[in-house]
Amino acid sequence: MVVLSVVEASNARIKTLPPGLVAVFVGATNGVGETTLKQFCKYAIRPRVYFIGRSQEAGGRIKQECEALSPEGTFVFIQRETSLMRNVDAICEEIKSKEETINLLFLSVGTLQVDAETEEGLAYAAALTIYARNRFISALLPLLRRAQNLRRVMSVYSATFEGNIHMDDFQAARIGLMAKQGHMASIITLAMEGHHQAAPEVSFVHNFPGSVKSGIDRGSIGPLMRTLKTVFILLAPLVNIPLEEAGDRHLFLCTSARYGAGVDDEAAGVALTDGLALARGTDGQNGSGVYSIDAYGESAMPKVEALLANMRQDGMVKKVQDMIEADIDRALASSKGAL
Repeated sequence: MVVLSVVEASNARIKTLPPGLVAVFVGATNGVGETTLKQFCKYAIRPRVYFIGRSQEAGGRIKQECEALSPEGTFVFIQRETSLMRNVDAICEEIKSKEETINLLFLSVGTLQVDAETEEGLAYAAALTIYARNRFISALLPLLRRAQNLRRVMSVYSATFEGNIHMDDFQAARIGLMAKQGHMASIITLAMEGHHQAAPEVSFVHNFPGSVKSGIDRGSIGPLMRTLKTVFILLAPLVNIPLEEAGDRHLFLCTSARYGAGVDDEAAGVALTDGLALARGTDGQNGSGVYSIDAYGESAMPKVEALLANMRQDGMVKKVQDMIEADIDRALASSKGAL
């Protein structure tokens, strides 16, 4: 475990990075996204931040809070439903029209709704967790590659819990909850490996946030979801990670050189001190640029690495990327470009 004092000390050194870091936070109007955004504003010098969410009210509130934390920073809230691929494309075009580089892309958008479908024909949960996240990465990767000081993508889901991928049920409409968690976690991790192959100078972190208070269950319906909500309410006081600590830990994953793009990464972020070493990547090698990280900053166990290695040998990285792209193309074709 990376102890909290080491995390906090590293975050305090974010001020040693050049001013004007550009960050994009997708799913930042509650929970992990919101608290990480605020910690980023607290430590970064004159940051420029785009944050995306559904609630205009929450966006306005968070913008004011960020401006109070960083009076010289620039904060732009984009209100949009990111389960629609056409909206993701529109958001990315807006950002690309204003920025030449991006240092950090933070993805935490998600839901516990299991039965809904978007008007573009994608399962709602998969649209947010798999398709929107990958669309953001693909569209913004050229800007990340051009950054000089930090180049990182962070995706918050179920890292270290990777499991078998069900190609015959890619959107996880028919598999159980536990199988779905492992299935989607592996898709996220392997898709990141594919993006890293295309952009080896960018580092990719998939992490598990632990138990953190958030609004991910908003709108969830049905007896199973009601039961899960009740269980979460009862257990939360025993297992929850405080929001500020969660924000600090996620900011550390976003900015520490421990999770850089390689052993020679000159834009790895905050330099390592306090005896920290490069984290072990998903391929079992230290500092290899793609990481599956638990709630306390440590890499996935060898069992998960072996599972990923087997899927890698079976060509699953390309299969996953091809399936994602094909499904997004169909979704966009069905939307007819309407906003």
